[in-house]
Amino acid sequence: TALGVILGALFKVHKWYLKQKKLEEEIKQIKEEDSLICYALSACLDGLQQLGCNHTVPDAKDKLDEYLNQQAHK
Repeated sequence: TALGVILGALFKVHKWYLKQKKLEEEIKQIKEEDSLICYALSACLDGLQQLGCNHTVPDAKDKLDEYLNQQAHK
């Protein structure tokens, strides 16, 4: 009985470890996707600014650039 309990506990720990590894991979993919979305958003805001949409577009672009710069230095 004791052997069964020990093996059961080891199995649960191994299962938890595999789950954590999978979560880390998913987080990495989400971060890459977010990076691409921010890059595309920056390009869109830049294009709008070049077309003359200067009401809040420059403010949004500046805030996005500042945020990305702060995140890059963390």
